[in-house]
Amino acid sequence: MLGQFVLIGVIFYFLLIRPQQKRMKEHRATIDAVKKNDVIVTAGGIVAKVVKVDETEVEAEIAPNVKVKIVKGTIAEVRSAGAGKPAND
Repeated sequence: MLGQFVLIGVIFYFLLIRPQQKRMKEHRATIDAVKKNDVIVTAGGIVAKVVKVDETEVEAEIAPNVKVKIVKGTIAEVRSAGAGKPAND
C-alpha cells in the first residue's frame, strides 16, 4: 500500500514537477540574457524594443520616443533583434 503511494509520487514528480522546473529555469536564463535592441513581449502583450537593461528592470521603447520601464519578471518572450518588423512587399 505504501509502495503504491511512493510510486504515484515518483510518477507525479517526473511528469509534472520536473518539466515545469526545467521550463522555469530556461525562461529565467532567457530573461537574464536580454540585451539592448532585443524585441520583447510582456505578459500583458506589449511588444517593445529594449533600450537599456538594469538589474531588475528593462527600459523599452514601445513607439517612437515612447519609453517605459518594465520589470524583468513580466517579460514573457524574447524575440531576436529583427523580429516583429513587417516584411517589405
